Amino acid sequence: MSLPDQTADLPGLPKDGDGPVFAAPWQAQAFALAVELSKGGAFTWNEWADTLGAVLREATARGTPDDGSRYYEHWLIALERLCLAKGLTDLGALDGRTHAWEAAYRRTPHGKPVELQAGDGTPA
Repeated sequence: MSLPDQTADLPGLPKDGDGPVFAAPWQAQAFALAVELSKGGAFTWNEWADTLGAVLREATARGTPDDGSRYYEHWLIALERLCLAKGLTDLGALDGRTHAWEAAYRRTPHGKPVELQAGDGTPA
């Protein structure tokens, strides 16, 4: 089955003629990070698939099955969960980075790229 055929049941997933595309840079970064961590031996691709599958099942159980529009949000949740489970980071570091991005977002003018600065609470 081709990739476009596999994603036909995800109408909200951004696509072009070749298949899925990233709607925002952070999605591509999260995708690349999961691939590189797996390649580097931090976790196996089977562990990744199991974790992402669990996150998607949890969303369905909550009554919010993924139609593709939130796919990379689920991808990020799975990535964070697996990194925590493997001891690659801790909850304090994740919370700190989340707050740093929130601060950067609030100070960034509309239409400008959001960037972290040294004063955002975590190293940029």
